Amino acid sequence: MQYLTKAALNLYDSAELTELATQAAIGRYLTIVTDLAAPSPLYVRLCEDGYLGWLNPKDVQHLERSQQGYSAPVLTEPEIRDRIGGAISFTHAAMAVPNHYLWGGTVAPNYDCSGLMQAAFASVGIRLPRDAYQQEGFVRPIKQDDLIPGDLVFFGSPEKAKHVGLYLGDNRYIHSSGKDIGLNGIGISELAVDGDRVSRNYYLQWRGAGRVVESYQPEGK
Repeated sequence: MQYLTKAALNLYDSAELTELATQAAIGRYLTIVTDLAAPSPLYVRLCEDGYLGWLNPKDVQHLERSQQGYSAPVLTEPEIRDRIGGAISFTHAAMAVPNHYLWGGTVAPNYDCSGLMQAAFASVGIRLPRDAYQQEGFVRPIKQDDLIPGDLVFFGSPEKAKHVGLYLGDNRYIHSSGKDIGLNGIGISELAVDGDRVSRNYYLQWRGAGRVVESYQPEGK
């Protein structure tokens, strides 16, 4: 049985409900993995990206049964390109309101890096997987010299992508970055080792870039 969210909901990384794993915006689909009748945290799976998390049982009131269930959009690469401008506009609008970096955030106004990317593309009907490393594995790899607006840029360790931004052109990208080496919110940085502090911090962790050429299809779809 699939359910629709009637309110924005927090999903946690454990049954203790202390650390945020992700969020579900209004209109997301989810399935309940554990017993719905149990008066304890519920283990759920978001249908659009397959992400798992724990839901406070008090939030069951914000779910309604879905009659049809989730149907993943199927888009061609030209259809994706036609929508990229809307995703870019979403990130600029998100930056224009007060916000701060929120680990696990995918709902306005506070996002983490991959949550902002996921929300921006979802706003124009394109689905991405949840985390930065998953998004890196999903996109078509491209060279830095081939970047065009709407491509994703990735940073992290040699082993794994840990940060993602949306390329804007002119060697700039928009991203939601944390407190330690970032802006504690949404801002624009440069792909340059001689740029400002935040730009330098991330460019030293450069991994590569990729282009969204399809909408994510969860396993089993």
